[in-house]
Amino acid sequence: MNTPLITVKDIVTQFGDNLVHNGVNLHVNQGEIYGLLGGSGSGKSTLLKEMTLLLQAQSGEITILGKSLTRSSEADKDYLRQQWGILFQNGALFSSLTVAENVAISLKEYTDMPVSLINDIVRMKIDMVGLPSHVGSLYPAELSGGMVKRASLARALARDPKLLFLDEPTSGLDPIGAEAFDLLILELRAMLDLTVVMVTHDLDSIWSTVDRLAVLADKKVIAEGTLDEVCQVSHPEIKAFFEGARGQVRMQNGK
Repeated sequence: MNTPLITVKDIVTQFGDNLVHNGVNLHVNQGEIYGLLGGSGSGKSTLLKEMTLLLQAQSGEITILGKSLTRSSEADKDYLRQQWGILFQNGALFSSLTVAENVAISLKEYTDMPVSLINDIVRMKIDMVGLPSHVGSLYPAELSGGMVKRASLARALARDPKLLFLDEPTSGLDPIGAEAFDLLILELRAMLDLTVVMVTHDLDSIWSTVDRLAVLADKKVIAEGTLDEVCQVSHPEIKAFFEGARGQVRMQNGK
């Protein structure tokens, strides 16, 4: 797991007078689960959107799968979009479509597969994320929060992506549901040889799931590496995050 799949170099992002990033640098290795951490307003989700072509930075360069997002042709960008899946924080399922119809959207839009094959793939993806088969006929409003997350994950995995982007995947879940979702991500990474980039505030996810991480503060990356390496960095944001009461409880429990 030492081949960079994503490199972020000197990214500057500004909205009006609000400077969000001022020289952000990091890299994500192939096959790892990589965490993006930081306080509210540090630009984690913004950076995730820039990685997935939903926003464009003012300057700097992001390279994914060997292709520069700023210098790629539209055809290359279309190719890249087909190499990743995205799980948005609120799931972002279409409320007027069933779960099965949500999962099938990208297959119908980007492939010429026959309907019967699409239906088979949809059933397989729903099963892959641990949902019972009957959920495919339900609408998002009929699902629990945990089921929405899993249904959204099934949609993100529909086209067998190489990269999986997760924005606060355990947000809103109870501890049992969050732990089960973390375990699912680990299982899917191993099963599908995924590289995962995850924005999270969840200390449990960080301790149990993430291989390496970057901490954003002061408009840049103040630390990057394994959890042990990051915890060695002397910065108020890192101390507050990992040496606060909740972090200390995790350490005392030997996790």
